[in-house]
Amino acid sequence: MTVPSALPRRALMMVNPRARNGDLPLDAIRDSLRTGGIEPVEPPAGESAQTDCSTVITRHARGCDLIILGGGDGTLNAAAPAVIETGLPLGILPLGTANDLARSLGLPLDPLTAAQMITTAEPQAVDLGWVNGHYYFNVASIGFSADLASELTADAKKKWGTLGYAIAAFRLLRRARPFSITIEHDGMVERVTTIQASVGNGRHYGGGMTVSENATVDDGKLDFYSLEVAHWWRLVALLPALRRGTHGQAADVRAFSTTEIVLKSKKPRPVNTDGELATHTPAHFKVVPKAVRIFAPPRDERPATAVRFRMPF
Repeated sequence: MTVPSALPRRALMMVNPRARNGDLPLDAIRDSLRTGGIEPVEPPAGESAQTDCSTVITRHARGCDLIILGGGDGTLNAAAPAVIETGLPLGILPLGTANDLARSLGLPLDPLTAAQMITTAEPQAVDLGWVNGHYYFNVASIGFSADLASELTADAKKKWGTLGYAIAAFRLLRRARPFSITIEHDGMVERVTTIQASVGNGRHYGGGMTVSENATVDDGKLDFYSLEVAHWWRLVALLPALRRGTHGQAADVRAFSTTEIVLKSKKPRPVNTDGELATHTPAHFKVVPKAVRIFAPPRDERPATAVRFRMPF
């Protein structure tokens, strides 16, 4: 007697064509998914081209067992509300510039290998950061990183890759100026002068930086740091520690972990979430534990290394 094989899982698959590698041929990926028991279901090409893919996901997710997104951190950031709303597990095809979330989760950066992992891995519960109604996976920042997000164009990222972050950062360094913020957390209020304040949910961000050497994307907490440096050249000196995630040990860096924080400034300042300018101060941050499920290795099987790049100075 022949036992019928299990029906394939249906995956709503979307690829952002504007991502750095969004024009990658998908036939091999589709074949790999089908071999692993997943049938990709793709929306019409015109809808997939939308930068904000949440509406497309909610429109087409009915009858699907999972979502597969091809793109970078901006694509995933845009999709987060719909992923939460549908409750479906998420598979990631890393096609962006830095792919910081993929690195935080220990995913293969080769898209075909990543597709194969989706067919075998178990979905892992992952936290999200939240600021003023906007979700994020990696880091939200005000100050230097927000200025960098506005400076770094999509064309530059597509042309230069992670080196584009370094080039844009170098251009901004001499223009960087300290500003004052009020920090409210855990029953305390502190007023500081900083050049950048960041609230991390994940581990990696910004094409090569590490939030904290102990941070993970599923630890149920936010990792805050403030770069309270006197001169712009001090940022250059801090770069190795920022890449390792040990900058919190420096005397001119304030760092702590929490689950909720409010940042206020005299004038509204833009807030960068996963590379996109999403809101302004005053900014209320919270962690949303186990908000989504992503096909990835368990936490104890993830590498702890960050992406490497050379600064052009």
